[in-house]
Amino acid sequence: MKLRTIKRHLREGSKNILRNGWMTFASVGSVTTTLILVGVFLVLMLNLNQIAENVEEDVQIKVLIEMGTEQKEIDQLENKIKSIQDVSFLQFSSKENELERLMASMGDDGEMWKMVNQDNPLNDVFVVKTEDPLDTMDVASRIKSFDYVDSVDYGDEVIQKLFTFNEYSRYVGLALIAALVLTAAFLISNTIKITIMARRKEIGIMKLVGATNGFIRWPFFIEGLLMGILGAILPIIIVVTGYYYLYENMKDRPLIPFIELLPFNPFVWQVSLILLGIGAFIGIWGSVMSVRKFLKV
Repeated sequence: MKLRTIKRHLREGSKNILRNGWMTFASVGSVTTTLILVGVFLVLMLNLNQIAENVEEDVQIKVLIEMGTEQKEIDQLENKIKSIQDVSFLQFSSKENELERLMASMGDDGEMWKMVNQDNPLNDVFVVKTEDPLDTMDVASRIKSFDYVDSVDYGDEVIQKLFTFNEYSRYVGLALIAALVLTAAFLISNTIKITIMARRKEIGIMKLVGATNGFIRWPFFIEGLLMGILGAILPIIIVVTGYYYLYENMKDRPLIPFIELLPFNPFVWQVSLILLGIGAFIGIWGSVMSVRKFLKV
């Protein structure tokens, strides 16, 4: 394509935006509103996903060793657990360490446990983590069948609910974003349809003098692209400003250890590029759909 032709398409596409006035304003406004919601959902979903991953990474299996198990048998059990392919972390914790940890977790009330120091009722423990948190239940089930294992604790009901919630929340978030994007694309498509209908005679003359469909389509594609990009500018500003304020106010005040926001940089710039890309996609897709259907003169 010649440079002169490209300039012509850019000029015509820009003129179409000004020519349509309020319809262009309505379409850009719909894209802006949609992308603000998409941006908020995206920031929320990605941070929830990060929090979910932090929680999943903290999932561990506590293998309680049978009372009276000798060191040689503990070593055998350790080797068997190590042989499981999905195990990424294995640590032994003696019953003395477990008692100290219990006392520390209870604060002042832990002092009462000092009286049982000589006759410690707790088990020696292996702490196990898996490469993929989703393998926790399978690995725990296998370890439970090993000799010298008294019981296996990993909060099975809570973990199962957590994994299920994380999975469904991701699907719901993606579905909401897709629905919003399609709505904005539909509105842009309608705007360009009106443009084409209003210029049917002009387009017909262009085709009679030999203009190809591709030559006629390009200004409409550029029009849709520009509307999508214009609609993405305000949402990007709002998301960057809003997330900066939220991040600065929360980074030094962690409420719960695993609740940690994604770092401002480069996260907001990645989200900004995604919003810009979605805006451009909405505009081009809306143009393609309307031109393909109505450019028959």
